[in-house]
Amino acid sequence: MTAGSTGDVAAEPRAPQTGNDARRRGQSGPPLWIPALAFAGLMIVSVVLASSMPQPSASASEALEYFRDNETAARVAGILQFGAAFPLAIWTAVVYRRLRRLGVTAPGPAIALVGGVMSAVLMALCGVLGWTASRAASLDSPELARVLADLMFAAGGPAHVVPFGLLLAGVAVPALLVRLTPTWFAWTGIVLAAVAVLGTLALFDTAFGIPLPIARFGGLIWLVAASVLLPRERQRRTAPQAAG
Repeated sequence: MTAGSTGDVAAEPRAPQTGNDARRRGQSGPPLWIPALAFAGLMIVSVVLASSMPQPSASASEALEYFRDNETAARVAGILQFGAAFPLAIWTAVVYRRLRRLGVTAPGPAIALVGGVMSAVLMALCGVLGWTASRAASLDSPELARVLADLMFAAGGPAHVVPFGLLLAGVAVPALLVRLTPTWFAWTGIVLAAVAVLGTLALFDTAFGIPLPIARFGGLIWLVAASVLLPRERQRRTAPQAAG
Protein backbone atom coordinates (compact mmCIF):
# COMPACT_ATOMS: atom_id res chain seq x y z
CA MET A 1 0.00 0.00 0.00
CA THR A 2 1.42 3.36 -0.92
CA ALA A 3 1.34 6.47 1.23
CA GLY A 4 -1.09 8.09 -1.19
CA SER A 5 -3.65 5.32 -0.70
CA THR A 6 -4.25 6.43 2.86
CA GLY A 7 -5.43 9.86 1.71
CA ASP A 8 -2.80 11.56 3.83
CA VAL A 9 -0.15 12.44 1.27
CA ALA A 10 -0.09 13.01 -2.45
CA ALA A 11 0.95 9.92 -4.40
CA GLU A 12 2.35 11.68 -7.46
CA PRO A 13 6.15 11.65 -7.77
CA ARG A 14 7.74 15.07 -7.63
CA ALA A 15 10.22 16.49 -10.06
CA PRO A 16 13.79 17.23 -8.97
CA GLN A 17 14.13 20.46 -6.99
CA THR A 18 14.88 23.63 -8.86
CA GLY A 19 15.99 27.08 -7.78
CA ASN A 20 12.33 28.00 -7.18
CA ASP A 21 12.00 24.96 -4.86
CA ALA A 22 14.97 26.17 -2.83
CA ARG A 23 13.48 29.63 -2.51
CA ARG A 24 10.16 28.15 -1.34
CA ARG A 25 12.01 26.03 1.20
CA GLY A 26 13.51 29.21 2.61
CA GLN A 27 10.00 30.61 3.07
CA SER A 28 8.83 27.77 5.31
CA GLY A 29 8.94 30.01 8.38
CA PRO A 30 11.08 30.25 11.50
CA PRO A 31 12.32 27.15 13.34
CA LEU A 32 9.46 25.71 15.35
CA TRP A 33 11.49 25.54 18.57
CA ILE A 34 11.72 29.34 18.85
CA PRO A 35 7.98 30.05 19.37
CA ALA A 36 7.61 26.75 21.24
CA LEU A 37 10.19 27.72 23.87
CA ALA A 38 8.77 31.24 24.11
CA PHE A 39 5.28 29.88 24.70
CA ALA A 40 6.47 27.30 27.22
CA GLY A 41 8.56 29.81 29.17
CA LEU A 42 5.84 32.44 29.43
CA MET A 43 3.22 29.86 30.34
CA ILE A 44 5.27 28.21 33.08
CA VAL A 45 6.18 31.51 34.76
CA SER A 46 2.58 32.76 34.60
CA VAL A 47 1.22 29.51 36.07
CA VAL A 48 3.75 29.65 38.91
CA LEU A 49 2.78 33.25 39.71
CA ALA A 50 -0.93 32.35 39.74
CA SER A 51 -0.51 28.99 41.50
CA SER A 52 -2.32 30.15 44.64
CA MET A 53 -5.35 31.52 42.78
CA PRO A 54 -8.58 30.30 44.43
CA GLN A 55 -10.51 27.53 42.73
CA PRO A 56 -14.16 28.03 41.70
CA SER A 57 -15.16 26.22 44.91
CA ALA A 58 -13.70 29.07 47.01
CA SER A 59 -15.96 31.75 48.43
CA ALA A 60 -16.30 35.24 46.98
CA SER A 61 -14.52 36.76 49.97
CA GLU A 62 -11.57 34.40 49.48
CA ALA A 63 -11.33 35.43 45.83
CA LEU A 64 -11.29 39.12 46.77
CA GLU A 65 -8.67 38.51 49.45
CA TYR A 66 -6.46 36.72 46.94
CA PHE A 67 -6.51 39.59 44.44
CA ARG A 68 -5.86 42.08 47.22
CA ASP A 69 -2.89 40.18 48.64
CA ASN A 70 -1.46 39.20 45.25
CA GLU A 71 -2.28 42.22 43.11
CA THR A 72 1.16 42.50 41.49
CA ALA A 73 1.58 38.76 40.94
CA ALA A 74 -1.90 38.50 39.39
CA ARG A 75 -1.19 41.45 37.11
CA VAL A 76 2.16 40.13 35.92
CA ALA A 77 0.69 36.64 35.43
CA GLY A 78 -2.09 38.13 33.32
CA ILE A 79 0.39 40.03 31.16
CA LEU A 80 2.54 36.92 30.66
CA GLN A 81 -0.49 34.79 29.76
CA PHE A 82 -1.58 37.40 27.25
CA GLY A 83 1.93 37.40 25.80
CA ALA A 84 2.08 33.60 25.66
CA ALA A 85 -0.84 33.53 23.24
CA PHE A 86 1.21 35.02 20.42
CA PRO A 87 4.09 32.51 20.17
CA LEU A 88 1.44 29.77 20.37
CA ALA A 89 -0.37 31.34 17.42
CA ILE A 90 2.92 31.63 15.52
CA TRP A 91 3.81 27.99 16.23
CA THR A 92 0.36 26.94 15.02
CA ALA A 93 0.71 28.83 11.75
CA VAL A 94 4.22 27.53 11.10
CA VAL A 95 3.39 23.89 11.89
CA TYR A 96 0.33 24.10 9.61
CA ARG A 97 2.55 25.29 6.81
CA ARG A 98 5.18 22.65 7.67
CA LEU A 99 2.68 19.78 7.53
CA ARG A 100 1.32 20.99 4.20
CA ARG A 101 4.84 21.18 2.78
CA LEU A 102 5.44 17.64 4.00
CA GLY A 103 2.57 16.48 1.82
CA VAL A 104 -0.16 15.95 4.42
CA THR A 105 -3.49 16.43 2.63
CA ALA A 106 -5.77 14.95 5.33
CA PRO A 107 -7.69 17.29 7.71
CA GLY A 108 -4.95 17.07 10.38
CA PRO A 109 -3.20 20.38 9.58
CA ALA A 110 -6.52 22.25 9.43
CA ILE A 111 -7.59 20.73 12.77
CA ALA A 112 -4.26 21.80 14.26
CA LEU A 113 -4.73 25.32 12.89
CA VAL A 114 -8.24 25.69 14.30
CA GLY A 115 -7.30 24.22 17.68
CA GLY A 116 -4.15 26.31 18.01
CA VAL A 117 -5.89 29.57 17.12
CA MET A 118 -8.75 28.86 19.54
CA SER A 119 -6.30 27.93 22.30
CA ALA A 120 -4.25 31.10 21.74
CA VAL A 121 -7.33 33.34 21.76
CA LEU A 122 -8.61 31.83 25.01
CA MET A 123 -5.19 32.18 26.62
CA ALA A 124 -5.09 35.86 25.64
CA LEU A 125 -8.58 36.30 27.10
CA CYS A 126 -7.47 34.65 30.36
CA GLY A 127 -4.54 37.05 30.55
CA VAL A 128 -6.76 40.09 30.01
CA LEU A 129 -9.16 38.85 32.68
CA GLY A 130 -6.28 38.36 35.12
CA TRP A 131 -5.02 41.87 34.48
CA THR A 132 -8.55 43.23 35.00
CA ALA A 133 -9.04 41.27 38.21
CA SER A 134 -5.80 42.65 39.67
CA ARG A 135 -7.05 46.19 39.12
CA ALA A 136 -10.57 45.42 40.35
CA ALA A 137 -9.32 44.33 43.78
CA SER A 138 -9.63 47.91 45.02
CA LEU A 139 -13.37 48.00 44.26
CA ASP A 140 -14.14 45.97 47.39
CA SER A 141 -16.62 43.75 45.56
CA PRO A 142 -16.39 40.04 46.49
CA GLU A 143 -18.99 39.17 43.86
CA LEU A 144 -16.97 40.81 41.08
CA ALA A 145 -13.80 39.08 42.25
CA ARG A 146 -15.58 35.72 42.25
CA VAL A 147 -16.93 36.23 38.72
CA LEU A 148 -13.53 37.29 37.37
CA ALA A 149 -11.82 34.33 39.06
CA ASP A 150 -14.37 31.94 37.55
CA LEU A 151 -13.89 33.44 34.09
CA MET A 152 -10.12 33.14 34.44
CA PHE A 153 -10.43 29.48 35.43
CA ALA A 154 -12.78 28.71 32.53
CA ALA A 155 -10.78 30.59 29.89
CA GLY A 156 -7.31 29.49 31.01
CA GLY A 157 -8.41 26.00 32.02
CA PRO A 158 -10.83 23.90 29.94
CA ALA A 159 -11.44 26.55 27.25
CA HIS A 160 -7.70 26.80 26.56
CA VAL A 161 -6.61 23.21 27.17
CA VAL A 162 -9.31 21.42 25.15
CA PRO A 163 -8.50 23.26 21.88
CA PHE A 164 -4.83 22.78 22.75
CA GLY A 165 -5.60 19.07 22.57
CA LEU A 166 -6.94 19.56 19.04
CA LEU A 167 -3.64 21.19 18.13
CA LEU A 168 -1.72 18.22 19.50
CA ALA A 169 -3.98 15.72 17.72
CA GLY A 170 -3.80 17.64 14.44
CA VAL A 171 -0.02 17.26 14.48
CA ALA A 172 0.34 13.83 16.11
CA VAL A 173 -2.10 11.89 13.91
CA PRO A 174 -0.47 12.90 10.58
CA ALA A 175 2.94 12.35 12.18
CA LEU A 176 1.85 8.78 12.99
CA LEU A 177 0.22 7.96 9.66
CA VAL A 178 2.95 9.47 7.47
CA ARG A 179 5.75 8.46 9.87
CA LEU A 180 7.13 11.95 10.29
CA THR A 181 8.23 11.22 13.86
CA PRO A 182 8.93 8.06 15.89
CA THR A 183 5.77 6.04 16.41
CA TRP A 184 5.93 6.19 20.22
CA PHE A 185 6.22 9.98 20.10
CA ALA A 186 3.20 10.37 17.83
CA TRP A 187 1.14 8.10 20.09
CA THR A 188 2.20 10.18 23.11
CA GLY A 189 0.77 13.26 21.41
CA ILE A 190 -2.49 11.45 20.68
CA VAL A 191 -2.81 10.32 24.30
CA LEU A 192 -2.14 13.85 25.56
CA ALA A 193 -4.77 15.16 23.16
CA ALA A 194 -7.32 12.72 24.59
CA VAL A 195 -6.41 13.77 28.14
CA ALA A 196 -6.87 17.41 27.14
CA VAL A 197 -10.38 16.73 25.88
CA LEU A 198 -11.21 15.12 29.24
CA GLY A 199 -10.46 18.52 30.77
CA THR A 200 -14.01 19.47 29.76
CA LEU A 201 -15.20 17.58 32.84
CA ALA A 202 -13.69 20.32 35.04
CA LEU A 203 -16.61 22.54 34.02
CA PHE A 204 -18.93 20.09 35.78
CA ASP A 205 -16.83 19.81 38.92
CA THR A 206 -13.31 21.05 39.65
CA ALA A 207 -12.63 17.65 41.25
CA PHE A 208 -12.45 16.34 37.67
CA GLY A 209 -9.79 18.90 36.73
CA ILE A 210 -6.82 16.52 37.07
CA PRO A 211 -6.46 16.17 33.26
CA LEU A 212 -5.87 19.92 32.90
CA PRO A 213 -2.33 20.16 34.32
CA ILE A 214 -1.37 16.83 32.75
CA ALA A 215 -2.40 18.00 29.28
CA ARG A 216 -1.06 21.52 29.81
CA PHE A 217 2.46 20.66 30.95
CA GLY A 218 2.70 17.37 29.09
CA GLY A 219 1.56 19.17 25.96
CA LEU A 220 4.16 21.89 26.45
CA ILE A 221 6.94 19.30 26.58
CA TRP A 222 5.52 17.49 23.56
CA LEU A 223 5.25 20.75 21.62
CA VAL A 224 8.91 21.59 22.19
CA ALA A 225 10.00 18.06 21.28
CA ALA A 226 7.84 18.05 18.14
CA SER A 227 9.51 21.29 17.09
CA VAL A 228 12.80 19.39 16.92
CA LEU A 229 11.55 16.06 15.56
CA LEU A 230 9.31 17.27 12.73
CA PRO A 231 11.37 17.33 9.53
CA ARG A 232 11.45 20.30 7.18
CA GLU A 233 11.43 18.10 4.09
CA ARG A 234 10.33 14.54 3.41
CA GLN A 235 12.90 12.07 2.15
CA ARG A 236 12.13 11.48 -1.49
CA ARG A 237 12.96 8.35 -3.41
CA THR A 238 14.88 8.97 -6.58
CA ALA A 239 13.50 7.29 -9.67
CA PRO A 240 15.75 4.47 -10.97
CA GLN A 241 17.64 5.44 -14.11
CA ALA A 242 17.22 3.36 -17.23
CA ALA A 243 20.19 1.14 -18.01
CA GLY A 244 22.43 1.83 -21.00
